[in-house]
Amino acid sequence: MAQERLSDAAKRRIRAGRMLLSGKRPAEVALVVGVARQTVYTWKALLDEGGIDALRAVPDRGRPAKLDEAQLAQLRSALLRSPTEHGFATELWTLKRVGAVIERMHGVRFGQTQVWRILGAMGFSPQKPEKQAIERDEDAVRDWKRRTWPRLKKKPSEKDA
Repeated sequence: MAQERLSDAAKRRIRAGRMLLSGKRPAEVALVVGVARQTVYTWKALLDEGGIDALRAVPDRGRPAKLDEAQLAQLRSALLRSPTEHGFATELWTLKRVGAVIERMHGVRFGQTQVWRILGAMGFSPQKPEKQAIERDEDAVRDWKRRTWPRLKKKPSEKDA
């Protein structure tokens, strides 16, 4: 028989059920497993009706993920390549572009907020690109800072000193 892998929530329910079966009070069980007392009463009703198996069978909450681990791994490797390799004009990843890549690769469309969450869960962090003109002349900037800027800068008046 294949061993099914229990979620942390299921393990917590089963632990609580065993404590209840051993005679512990719901308030004490709630404190030990870290849930609200009302939750333990809900679990106790399930336990009384169907035993430990009823606690094991409770579905975990939340909507199932639209992308599995393999798809997330594929997305990660795609994002580690340049955006220009994916047909974008610049070297900058945006939420909109990442969403477009996800849709192209896996046929799933996400809003920008969800794309942000996916990136965060994958360990990516927001980065701001350096904003510097491509045609910037460093010598002219250095010369301006040395000669023009000191003349334009306000000098403290005698009454401020």
